[in-house]
Amino acid sequence: MVNTGYDELKIQELIKQKVTFEEFFKYAELNPNAHLIKGVICGYRIEEIDNTLTQQVRFLDKLVDELAKGRKMEKILRNEKT
Repeated sequence: MVNTGYDELKIQELIKQKVTFEEFFKYAELNPNAHLIKGVICGYRIEEIDNTLTQQVRFLDKLVDELAKGRKMEKILRNEKT
């Protein structure tokens, strides 16, 4: 399961249905700490994005970017105490 609550089978089904990002995120179960993801992606500070859908897409962009750099999930999805 990816950090959306969807398993691989469901993701493939959504791709075949050509769902929009809006539909995808409407039912996604993002990590409760996703709002703590900070930083810049595509030239925008994630924490300053006002549009919820755009911010959710950028959360996943940042997550993929950081994982590709070898950072651990725990470091990316900070807990609120740090």
